[in-house]
Amino acid sequence: MDIAQANEEFGIAGVLSICAGKGGFPVIAIDNEHARAEICSYGGQVLSYRPARAAHDLLFVSGHAHFQPGQAIKGGIPVCWPWFGPDPQAEGRPDHGFVRARQWTLLGTEAMVDGATRVRLGCRDDAASRALWPHPFALEVEVTVGDTLAVALITRNTGAAPITVTQALHSYFSVGDVRRAQVLGLAGHEYIDKVPHGAPGAADPGHANAHIRQSGPINFDGPVNRIYLDTTDRLVIDDPSLQRQIRIDREGSRSAVVWNPWIGQAKQMGDFGDDEYLNMVCVETTNAATDAVAIPAGGSHRLASRYGLLHD
Repeated sequence: MDIAQANEEFGIAGVLSICAGKGGFPVIAIDNEHARAEICSYGGQVLSYRPARAAHDLLFVSGHAHFQPGQAIKGGIPVCWPWFGPDPQAEGRPDHGFVRARQWTLLGTEAMVDGATRVRLGCRDDAASRALWPHPFALEVEVTVGDTLAVALITRNTGAAPITVTQALHSYFSVGDVRRAQVLGLAGHEYIDKVPHGAPGAADPGHANAHIRQSGPINFDGPVNRIYLDTTDRLVIDDPSLQRQIRIDREGSRSAVVWNPWIGQAKQMGDFGDDEYLNMVCVETTNAATDAVAIPAGGSHRLASRYGLLHD
């Protein structure tokens, strides 16, 4: 992306500009009456969202995150597509698909009548993508920055055969102290426990991949990696350390993922600080596990989420 040309074509005076961010990646910076936000063209990834009256950003980005071609950026809202988790065919392809490590194209910007700002980025199949996943597609990420943050991932099947995808808006949220935080809205729902057998701190390491029913709120006193099934209700992150609650509303999804690496995995990740697990939690809007999406030829699917402070 030519930054000067992008500003001429897509900039909005006093509200939206495109600049060079970390690693030289183009970043779309928004500062409107409702909030400030940053969206990276690499990965089509929201990096920051802070409502005008909020003391802290809603999103977390690791201080050790890689801003390098071919590497995923750890934090914000990465796009996992066309598969969520490990390569489903075990062919050595990247975890969580390949679009989070690609440059996306800026398609459009818009000042909304309510003072919000909308940004659209796109990603299409090419020779490199077809070498990994041999299907035509057109993806679009639509981000609306207002008194809430709305993010939608639209998949269009441009081929002549049906496709099936799993996917996620892999949202990382900032919390003051995860040991005091809770995730609300999943009580009574069944989840698949993905914490590996014998993981340090695992409450019950012998039950990896077991189906378990959630009782009460989700608390954090060890590693958590769970896919919750048959859930469409609003989720809430209760964060007493920062004296706030973050709400998460979802569309086109019947599953959700909650993840915190805790001590052992945090130390193993080169793009994550040893103690950063204390200040983040992922609560993800997904089509995962049994919630895979079949898209017919010429069809589309919209996976969307809206994030905001509960008192908004």
